[in-house]
Amino acid sequence: MSRFSKVRFAVLFVSVIPLAGCQHLVIDTEKLFRPGEVSEIVGVLAGFGTTFAAFPDLLAMLRRRSSEGMNPRMGAIMGAFQILWVYYGLLIASRPVIIWNVIAVLINFLTVGAYAYFLHREKEQRAAEVSKSKGA
Repeated sequence: MSRFSKVRFAVLFVSVIPLAGCQHLVIDTEKLFRPGEVSEIVGVLAGFGTTFAAFPDLLAMLRRRSSEGMNPRMGAIMGAFQILWVYYGLLIASRPVIIWNVIAVLINFLTVGAYAYFLHREKEQRAAEVSKSKGA
């Protein structure tokens, strides 16, 4: 089976699941949205994990003082969509969603900013090296 066929099969399989009408997979919203109890704890734990997932990359880049090996697109995309999560959190008045996503936006945009800073600095260093080698 070719790779394209496997991907097509996976998409088809996932698309059929909602059409199958699996009533036993219904979410118990009464347990999910119990105010002030389990839902807040789960929200805080989930938010902590997803918010700080990008933090090790930021720390590594700051320690190396280099943009090498980093791709800023992921941080930019995540930060942009987390702004939508903040808006959603405001709409549903969910403190965990708002707080964790504000922190995540800051981390992701700090990552993109650090990447841009180090990339600019590295280009200046390369240009200085080239000009020295031409002048010598």
